[in-house]
Amino acid sequence: MTKTLPPFNGYNEGHPWYYRLGGPIATPKQIKAEVEAETYRGYLAGDIDAAAEKSEPQRSDALRALRERVLEDLHRDLKRYRQCAKELRRFRRAGEQDDRPLTCNIYLAMSLKSSHLTNGFANLKAIDDALSVQGDLFGF
Repeated sequence: MTKTLPPFNGYNEGHPWYYRLGGPIATPKQIKAEVEAETYRGYLAGDIDAAAEKSEPQRSDALRALRERVLEDLHRDLKRYRQCAKELRRFRRAGEQDDRPLTCNIYLAMSLKSSHLTNGFANLKAIDDALSVQGDLFGF
């Protein structure tokens, strides 16, 4: 089981100060495990519920379309998260301190991408839960 990251100095990985104060970089697996342990359903919960209310085969088609969109977004977010994590590691190894405002640096980028991954994994979980409730018409 992947261990989720506890708050660091009172901040979670979705906050820029978490990284500014030296919090560890969460792996995508840790973020996913944290989402799976919680009840958060993601920002698309309303769209997912609306699609799940449709009758078959529109229901499954709509849920699969949402799933495809979420997977594409998640793939892009994972790629950017890894780039940001690499930059933060380099930044920390060099012992650099960024005195610019938090609105324009790597700490904010990491917190935003962490939040995007959280939403992506939560949306995917909600969609998969909805798809598992009822199969397609005629077993397709």
